[in-house]
Amino acid sequence: MKKFKEISPSEINKNTFDLIGKDWMLVTARKGGGCNTMTASWGGLGIMWNKPVAFTFIRPQRYTFGLIENEDYFTLSFYGEEYRNALKFCGTKSGRQYDKVKECGFTPVYDETSVYFEEAELVLVCKKLYGQGLNEESILNNETVLPNYNGDDYHKMYVSEIVKVLKKQ
Repeated sequence: MKKFKEISPSEINKNTFDLIGKDWMLVTARKGGGCNTMTASWGGLGIMWNKPVAFTFIRPQRYTFGLIENEDYFTLSFYGEEYRNALKFCGTKSGRQYDKVKECGFTPVYDETSVYFEEAELVLVCKKLYGQGLNEESILNNETVLPNYNGDDYHKMYVSEIVKVLKKQ
C-alpha cells in the first residue's frame, strides 16, 4: 500500500480545472459503518471566510446527498486515468442499488472524521461550513444555467473547509 503524506492546501500542484472538470472526483460520505461515493465534475477550490474551502454541488436526488446532509465531514478524492471506468460507474449507478465500493474494488480508509480510498492520488477532507440550495429565482443567466436542469432538480451547494489534504507518496 502506498502511503499518504499530509500537505498544505497551498501545496496542491495540479490544475483544479483539470482535477474537477476533466479528471473528475469522488465525493464520499460515511454510511453507518460503511460509506457511499459518487462522481462529480462540478465544483471548485478557493478561499472563503479566511479558510481554504471546497465548493461542492450535489443534486438532492443523489443517494450520497442524504449521507452528506447527515455528516459534518466528507471527502473529495482524485484518481489516475486507470480509474476512469470506476469513476464512470460511480457517476451513473446509485448506491441504493449497488455497493459501488465493492463493485469498483476500492479499499476504504477510515479516519477519525471521514472515509477515502487507498487508490486515490489526492484526498481533501472537508468539513461543512455552509449549505444552500440553488434555485431558479437566483439564476442570472437563464440561457447558460437552465439547460442543465430538468424542472426543479437544482443542486445544493456546500462550502466546506479543507481540513486536511493527503497526497499519495
